[in-house]
Amino acid sequence: MDTIASLFSFITTPVSWVIVQFHSVYGKIFGPDTGWAWGLSIVSLVILIRICLIPLFVKQIKSTRAMQTLQPEMKKIQERYKNDKQRQSEEMMKLYKETGTNPLSSCLPILAQSPFFFALYHVLNGIATGKTIGVINQGLLESAQKAHIFGAPLAAKFTDGADKVAQLGATLTDVRVVTAIMIVLMSSSQFYTQRQLMTKNVDTTVKTPFMQQQKMLMYVFPVMFAVFGINFPVGVLVYWLTTNVWTMGQQMYVIRNNPTPGSKAQAAYLERLQKHVTHHEKTRSRGEKVIVKAIVAKGRDRNEFERKFINSLTKVGLVAQADGTVVKGQAEATVEAEDGTTTTTGGAPKRQQPKRQSKSQRQSGTAAGGAKAVGEAEPKTSLTKSDEPQDAKPAAKPAGDGNKPGTGTRSKAQSGQRKGPQRPKSPSKK
Repeated sequence: MDTIASLFSFITTPVSWVIVQFHSVYGKIFGPDTGWAWGLSIVSLVILIRICLIPLFVKQIKSTRAMQTLQPEMKKIQERYKNDKQRQSEEMMKLYKETGTNPLSSCLPILAQSPFFFALYHVLNGIATGKTIGVINQGLLESAQKAHIFGAPLAAKFTDGADKVAQLGATLTDVRVVTAIMIVLMSSSQFYTQRQLMTKNVDTTVKTPFMQQQKMLMYVFPVMFAVFGINFPVGVLVYWLTTNVWTMGQQMYVIRNNPTPGSKAQAAYLERLQKHVTHHEKTRSRGEKVIVKAIVAKGRDRNEFERKFINSLTKVGLVAQADGTVVKGQAEATVEAEDGTTTTTGGAPKRQQPKRQSKSQRQSGTAAGGAKAVGEAEPKTSLTKSDEPQDAKPAAKPAGDGNKPGTGTRSKAQSGQRKGPQRPKSPSKK
């Protein structure tokens, strides 16, 4: 153990130095030998490490967003090679390589914390075995051994025997109860963090190996924490519980304010944004403008929730602009349906074109008009081609024709019958 600690002294020494500095501050408030002083020193170490990892977390978010932009391409690959899983995996890896994305980026914060976790474990193990490590001298070692958190020493483990626990000034029952509660809280927080990521912040319309990996981690990590947690000192459990709670809060913030497109979290976010923009009739913050700008830029590629957001603004007379702002009142606005079709609302009503009648309808209308013309005179209109001006002279009576002007022959012409030579009727058989 000493050999391992000496090999990794480049990380154990800085960790022990940070703990000692925080202990000197909290020791003046709670007392140098109390569990609060040493426990809060470990919690402060976690917060400091997580603050330093914020740039890595931002990189993780960007990589996750890049993965989300590849969802349409992944879906095409799945449909194209749905019967060839090997070729499907090869095409997926080729896509990741071409776009520079990494599906394992979600594990980067955990991998970055591993050296600090390893160093803290050896520092607390040295306290339990009575060995100085890093900058922790004999006086600090004795002070840390006296520190208890809810009756459990910092260096005690769930698997320790009664004799070893008694040397640390505690009882076996207190140690096991405290460590069991902390292990349950640690595993539960890890499971909840991963579950809210899978149920709220994942586009469920596309099934990818990335999603399967996240689903596996949702069940694997809590089990790992529960199994290995019984071998962790109480101080390490404090460290890991604190970092899990930090991760859970950080994940909740990201899901609420920067959700994944197509996820349930995006639907809830856009609903809140629509109410806020409708109330103020504008986008107020820079983050809101960025979201609206991205939605407008997608055009016909918007998902269901984004189309609903744009249509909701249109119904109340607001229009989203390309720069992310929202303006009031245009004469016409385009509403996009769920199937991608667009309709125009607002403005003056368009002139309705008359429906074109079928041949049978036109013939039936002609027959009805001719029957009416025989019985009574119909008022003349300027739209009838066969009408003559009122001041025109009556046509001369043809020789041998006994019909008077304005009688049956003329009425038939006005009734809309087709002019010109017509096919003679076939002679009836006698």
